Amino acid sequence: MAEVIWTTLRLAGVTTVLLLLVATPIAWWLARQRSWWKEVVTALTTLPIILPPSVLGFYLLIAIAPQSPLMGLLHPFGIRTLAFTFEGLVIGSMVYSLPFAVQPIRNAFEAMGARPMEVAATLRASPLDAFFTVAMPLARRGFLGAAVQVFAHTVGEFGVVLMIGGGVPGKTEVISVRMYRLVESLQYGDAHRLAAGVVVFSFAGLLAALLIERRADRKLR
Repeated sequence: MAEVIWTTLRLAGVTTVLLLLVATPIAWWLARQRSWWKEVVTALTTLPIILPPSVLGFYLLIAIAPQSPLMGLLHPFGIRTLAFTFEGLVIGSMVYSLPFAVQPIRNAFEAMGARPMEVAATLRASPLDAFFTVAMPLARRGFLGAAVQVFAHTVGEFGVVLMIGGGVPGKTEVISVRMYRLVESLQYGDAHRLAAGVVVFSFAGLLAALLIERRADRKLR
């Protein structure tokens, strides 16, 4: 059981860190862009919410299978497939949780408005410097919300990780897959204990995030 929990937490942690790095420039572009391409990118980043997890997992499995053109590019490096691997789980989790990272950060950037960046420009700050010293601190709530949502969403995902990872014990089996197998085998006692642990952990994580946000707000006042 400990190995399953560790795999789940590791997956959620890695997915959260990588997805924040990927989602930040996307969210910034969406918050400031005015062209019609904005709606296309918005639709693409929101699509994982609409698609059934099994459908999304199926196409991701095809994309990382040995015969896919994408994997063909990696064959010279000795990588035949990412299916049923932890790396494949990370890719699937990032795609599946992308909207939960992009939307909170984008909303925070939009709520900031254009004025802070204009003021930074008048002080001769470069766009990159202004982004890191002005925009990101002002959007801290969005980053915190995105991190909490992505982490929790990754811990609870089932269809995508089962389709891509196959629930290989000791390798790609996560809590949601173990829960399914416990219930399927009528081991309700173990299922109850595992489910209760997830509920307590999720509540504690959410409460900690809210308290951190509240403390940060107090410091800025």
